[in-house]
Amino acid sequence: MTEKQVTLAAITGAHGVTGQVRLKLFGEGLASLKQHKHFNDGALTLKSLRDDNKGGAVARFDEVADRNAAEKLRGTALTIPRSTLPALEEGEYYHADLIGLAAVSDSGEVLGTVVAVENFGAGDVIEIERRNGKRFMVPMRTEAVPSWNDERLVVSSDFSEA
Repeated sequence: MTEKQVTLAAITGAHGVTGQVRLKLFGEGLASLKQHKHFNDGALTLKSLRDDNKGGAVARFDEVADRNAAEKLRGTALTIPRSTLPALEEGEYYHADLIGLAAVSDSGEVLGTVVAVENFGAGDVIEIERRNGKRFMVPMRTEAVPSWNDERLVVSSDFSEA
């Protein structure tokens, strides 16, 4: 089994004519991306990275020599192994660790599977898909999600939809 990969950014297109690419950043942004030099199982080696002053970044990879090569990478997600991320403090989590977890109520009822973690500005919101395909959302706060681990996420019954 291969190690879980975490996406830190995505290439949105070429920047200029010398092989630079524009990036859409995820997670903690530019600072977290700068900590890594190799992406996509070593297929891309970061040569330089700078802020684009628009919420994204501009990068140069050793393997990308010109605009045509940069354009071919449009839509490519930049991934790293989960094990290369910094250790977490108590109560912290990486979105990638929550997605795919079984969701159960605090009374033991199976609720479904965590399919997404969103943030609309007021904090993280967990999206859970039931077996019937219907989805509902729960705020990632202690009163709504009292606990989670590597196997499951527990949702307070007050926040689980029928």
